[in-house]
Amino acid sequence: MSEALSDAGVGLSSGPLIALRRVALSSYAAPPMAALPGGFVTKRRGQGIEVVDVREYVAGDDIRHLDRGTTARTGRLHVRQFQEERDRVSLLVADFRASMFWGLRRAFLSVAAAEALVMIGWHLVESGGRVALLAITPEAPVIVPPRGRTRGMLDVIGGLVQAHRNGLEAVLAGRQDDLTLDQALTRADRLAPTGAEIIIASGFDAPGSGLADRLDRLAHRRSPRLVLMTEAKTHEMPRGWYPIRLSDGRQKRVYLAQADAAESGMFQQVADRAALVLNASDRLEETARRISAAFPTRMAA
Repeated sequence: MSEALSDAGVGLSSGPLIALRRVALSSYAAPPMAALPGGFVTKRRGQGIEVVDVREYVAGDDIRHLDRGTTARTGRLHVRQFQEERDRVSLLVADFRASMFWGLRRAFLSVAAAEALVMIGWHLVESGGRVALLAITPEAPVIVPPRGRTRGMLDVIGGLVQAHRNGLEAVLAGRQDDLTLDQALTRADRLAPTGAEIIIASGFDAPGSGLADRLDRLAHRRSPRLVLMTEAKTHEMPRGWYPIRLSDGRQKRVYLAQADAAESGMFQQVADRAALVLNASDRLEETARRISAAFPTRMAA
């Protein structure tokens, strides 16, 4: 086995990913257990299926939640409030195709994508959700079914380490992958139940002509979220195509996208959707802060 598989920033191992729990959760202020004194967990209003209250309509309420019976009896619009859905499933999608195995400073984009998904995953299980994994590699994908709590994250971390090793071995052996991202995501709708989130971490190279349509179809019953892994803003190389040499002597070309002033924000457009931009060269603490700033309510416990 090549030593490159275990080098920091090139290979993945379970220990550092497990340790990201502390980094991930420290980026959020610890919320109180309940709104009432005594630390008892109470029902929270949200978008679940159990009705906990009916109140009079106010501007901005979702018209789909109108309570027809109460509205008919009182002659005034009333809406239902639902118990928050705590058992939410999130499918973490890691892009480990050949185009992700490169980097300039701290880590390969593939490693940074795995780290970001693990930090997001720790937030999700801590807030009562369940996590699943779809890891796309140049060969067979690695799939981990949904599971909650620490056991669920350990299963996801094990799947990420295995998939990343498979992908890196394929790249080192010169095995090409012709799979576009939209083709790879055909499994996502079968793995993610209705109402689930699908969080995709990728450089979005070779997206395929149907990626926007694929995401639109997923969005009908699920919530796709995009995380764009880049090497922007930490180097002086201009944007453009650059040749890289693989271990077997073959050359490939990768696109280096450096952000300019107009693109230096937290989000960029990918396939007509906003994607959270994460820099593979950033310190892990900075990545954790960007994640917590981008998804403050969803990650809150």
